[in-house]
Amino acid sequence: MQFSLDIIEDKVEFFEATNLQIIEKMISEKIDQNRAIFLQVHHVSHQMYVDPATNYKCYSAVVHFKAKK
Repeated sequence: MQFSLDIIEDKVEFFEATNLQIIEKMISEKIDQNRAIFLQVHHVSHQMYVDPATNYKCYSAVVHFKAKK
């Protein structure tokens, strides 16, 4: 059996929540987890939309992590 390790250089994670505080907490936890595998935040993109029929607010975010150099 052969075992090999590859270094993760790029990682993109998606988040969605109904509350801004919840999504911030989710992202913060993921940053701490990825810091343990030597990834840092490269870029964050976020959006909020409201469904006009139900007035449902949805917050979404995309976080791009890159390996520390």
